[in-house]
Amino acid sequence: MYEDKTLVCKDCGAEFVFTAGEQEFYASKGFVNEPQRCKACRDARKNASKADREMHTAVCANCGKEARVPFKPREDRPVYCSECFAQMRGE
Repeated sequence: MYEDKTLVCKDCGAEFVFTAGEQEFYASKGFVNEPQRCKACRDARKNASKADREMHTAVCANCGKEARVPFKPREDRPVYCSECFAQMRGE
């Protein structure tokens, strides 16, 4: 029913393929418009709106190693490194 289509990116002008599988997916979601940007330009556009996270350094309350977290640590709450946090969530 669907066939691969070659489209032109409206940002960079490069040709990209809108595959039959992608067309089927778009139809299942109810999308009526074809994509106008290639994958690289879509990704760049998505990431441009995201602000860089400010990372903060803290000491893990469990093992004492240095941990980098995307929030400002408070004295009244423990902070865990990623390994200890994953271990605690697994329990």
